[in-house]
Amino acid sequence: MSDVIDNTERSRFELEEQGELAFANYRRIDGRLVLAHVEAAPVLRGTGAAGRLMEGVLAAARAEGLKVVPLCSYAAAYIRRHSRHQDLLE
Repeated sequence: MSDVIDNTERSRFELEEQGELAFANYRRIDGRLVLAHVEAAPVLRGTGAAGRLMEGVLAAARAEGLKVVPLCSYAAAYIRRHSRHQDLLE
């Protein structure tokens, strides 16, 4: 498994697994990490890759002291299902 990287040029976090990509598009605005879209390559769906990506994204937000604004329904649902991350919500 690869680590989640912050591709600042493309404003997205990326996780490469099995030669495929899962990513989360974001914007940093006034101390907030706004998650606009989370997507995993079709072959990664159902493997937990998107969840591993979200763990990396949320760890980065926590490390930077950012609040998270999940515009993406997947990101919002992930945070709802994992109560340990709810303190990151604005």
